[in-house]
Amino acid sequence: MKFAVDALLLTPDDIDLSRSPLAGQLDVETYVLGAFNPALTRLPNGNLLMVVRIAEALRNPIENGRVHAIRWEAGRYVRDAWPLNMTDTADPRKFMIHGDGWKVMALTSLSWLLPVELTPDGLSVVNFHYDKAIAPLHSFQCYGVEDARISHVGDRWLMTTCSVSPERHSTTLYSSTNALDWVFEDIVLDHQNKDMLIFEGLIGGQYWAQTRPLGDLYFAYPPGSEWRAGPSINLATSHDALHWKPHRKPGLRPCAGAAATARVGGGAPPVLTESGWLSLWHGVERRDIVGIYRTYWSLLDKNDPARLIRSGSAPLLEANADLTRPIEHQMYLRDVVFTTGIVTHGDYFVVASGEADLACRITHISKSVFS
Repeated sequence: MKFAVDALLLTPDDIDLSRSPLAGQLDVETYVLGAFNPALTRLPNGNLLMVVRIAEALRNPIENGRVHAIRWEAGRYVRDAWPLNMTDTADPRKFMIHGDGWKVMALTSLSWLLPVELTPDGLSVVNFHYDKAIAPLHSFQCYGVEDARISHVGDRWLMTTCSVSPERHSTTLYSSTNALDWVFEDIVLDHQNKDMLIFEGLIGGQYWAQTRPLGDLYFAYPPGSEWRAGPSINLATSHDALHWKPHRKPGLRPCAGAAATARVGGGAPPVLTESGWLSLWHGVERRDIVGIYRTYWSLLDKNDPARLIRSGSAPLLEANADLTRPIEHQMYLRDVVFTTGIVTHGDYFVVASGEADLACRITHISKSVFS
């Protein structure tokens, strides 16, 4: 599919690590492994705001027969060392630790969030708000704060994030009255319930959200079912955006026989259109370590988001090697586009995505695509 605008707006080289929350706290060199998966919203002044995940990594995570992780501890950043013979370092973003009988991993990077102000069409950077960066504050964020999503509901902006630690892999909520100054609210979903997207508006006086609980075990659908067992998008409701009740009906599920969407998860917060709630989500095709990530779309009933109106059969966005060619020397993943934000702008949507877990991609998509 061709778009009027489809470009990389932000890459690792655009980030100034001398202004990082980690600056001056480690005695080793770090670099930007990725500046990606940006939340997107419109500021009161009309400009757009991306909240970008900055994965700040150790330049040399392996030293003297040990692999190292970055961790926040009581207001400072430290390195933990693990013997190489206890780990699997095949993925440059993390390492798996052997010997516990279940999956245990640590990260070679720590993620923090950087607000970046853009022009109203999302095509140029206006300001990097390093002074408003969001970094770990609590022990349950000791491995970082990842993958923000922002929803404007009423007079508040609500931002969900993934907070990563040995204690739990939780969803945490921040709120703001201006989308620039964020207040930490609390943990709102517990262990490994990721990609929480709050609908941009109340439905029947309640907040609604898409969630995605993960696990190592899924029960099978019966033979011949149209559905495939595995990670899927669930729904939840709340009266205050802090306390969430799972909805009885399922949300978006992977279809049997569709290899490209064997695994699905949330993308951008659903926005209301004349035809219903527009949901951009990701489908994953199994391949190698990570798989192939593509963006798809669905329309949900405006009064009952558990009711699917229709979905696009073809991917809306796929990884674009032409876009990443100038940063080819920094690539460590292929075939990944991960959409994380959407804002209306005239007769098109400005859509923000992470490209290759490396950079921020902005795409202008005509509203007619979804009508």
